[in-house]
Amino acid sequence: MDLTVGPNQFFWKPESWTAFYDHLATAPVTRVVLGEVVCSKRLPFYQDCIPDAMEMLMEAGKAVAVTSLALITLKRERKLSAQLVDAGIEVEINDLAMLAYLPNGTPFSVGPLVNVYNEGTLRWLAARGATRICLPPELPLGPVTTLAQLGRDLGVAIEVWGHGRVPLAISGRCYHARMHGRTKDNCQFACEDDPDGLDVSTLDDQSFLAMNGVQTLSDSYACADHQIETLQNAGVTHLRLSPQTGDFTALCALYRDRIDGTVARGAVASALTDAQPDIRLSDGFLDGPSGAAWSGA
Repeated sequence: MDLTVGPNQFFWKPESWTAFYDHLATAPVTRVVLGEVVCSKRLPFYQDCIPDAMEMLMEAGKAVAVTSLALITLKRERKLSAQLVDAGIEVEINDLAMLAYLPNGTPFSVGPLVNVYNEGTLRWLAARGATRICLPPELPLGPVTTLAQLGRDLGVAIEVWGHGRVPLAISGRCYHARMHGRTKDNCQFACEDDPDGLDVSTLDDQSFLAMNGVQTLSDSYACADHQIETLQNAGVTHLRLSPQTGDFTALCALYRDRIDGTVARGAVASALTDAQPDIRLSDGFLDGPSGAAWSGA
């Protein structure tokens, strides 16, 4: 099972964004997806950095793809989507509207924000040109196994969300802007203050969700540490790690060691909680009573 690094869900300063991918060139991952998946207003701040990052990662031996937005609505966003096809790089679609810009038969990959829940959808996407699909993170183990087996038969690589705050929803409204009393068009990029998302609590002060501009995320961080062998046996070909602050290259190396069997089950989770004692981990979508459940509790 190989490792994919998904697109950064958060808004980082350009220098932080560039440094992240510079370090990622040495990480033991086979594939990297770059670009903006959440909010098109963020893209101009680091858009000019993307070609250099792509070139550097490919020189380091990584397969590289560029993501579409998760919600394509504006004329400007439709134009940006069309330009992705002209870039000559594999496109990962996270909104089916992106298919309108891809000629039939053009190879592409599918991100976790597209609802691939059953065999019919997988077959249709494969016939349309999909060569890789990252399944939605809320799928339980049974459907994951069924789709992984079908993917093998069709020659479609199947990824599963392995690490990071889970994307739950995209809205037309910006939660960060609203919290600061601003409109979406005049958000002043408030999401920049929360590089791993802003924690949201209930009225009873219980951890609940996280917000990231127009995106809703899980409060907990998904962690596949205790599920590696289960996913391998299911036929999953790639584990997806979602960028976060901190030593992410070391995190990638830990997952690589865990997959290779050079560290024991629980080693990744232990390192994560040692580095960030306040975070909660979860893996309940696969086989737990709820998505927020953690088998290592």
